[in-house]
Amino acid sequence: MDLTGYVSASLSQLFTDVAGEVVEVGSGVQNFKVGDKVVSMLNVINGGGLAEYAVASKTMTVKRPPEVSASEGAALPIAGVTALEALTKAAGGVGHFAVQLAKLGNIHVTATCGARNIELVKSLGADEVIDYKTPKVLVPLLVSPKGENLECMVGLVRDGKIKAVIDSKFPLAEAKEAWAKIMDGHATRKIIVTSE
Repeated sequence: MDLTGYVSASLSQLFTDVAGEVVEVGSGVQNFKVGDKVVSMLNVINGGGLAEYAVASKTMTVKRPPEVSASEGAALPIAGVTALEALTKAAGGVGHFAVQLAKLGNIHVTATCGARNIELVKSLGADEVIDYKTPKVLVPLLVSPKGENLECMVGLVRDGKIKAVIDSKFPLAEAKEAWAKIMDGHATRKIIVTSE
């Protein structure tokens, strides 16, 4: 299925997160039609989201309701699904989605971040926030993305239970600047590259 619209740019995502509109449907695809608004996670090996059009798998694509903007949708796949899976597979969490998901589950949240983001993380619901410069133990996390987890995340944003916090948006023509901001390491939220 081909998609066009917003793409999310993030170093850790290898340009795999997209949200847009279906412009063509492949043979055997029955759940989507041309014109559907969708969110998708592209193949992590090939990426391809930093373009006007991308080919997405029907198993990792979900419909995007009107309550979820294209930017919010593009911010969800890797970060949101990783956070959801981290909370269901391991102690702790990942990023701003994990804090919000943990609080939905009535979990006491202790988060780490840079000193300048402490108030942001507290505003997302963290009970305690520690400056990341404090020594800590890191736990590796491997994610096996599932379409139903992406659908769950889109639903939580639609229902207003969590929010996708956007750092900045760049037009596709300025993708180089978006990449530079990612590489600088100072983006505190999601960076979005849009084809519009």
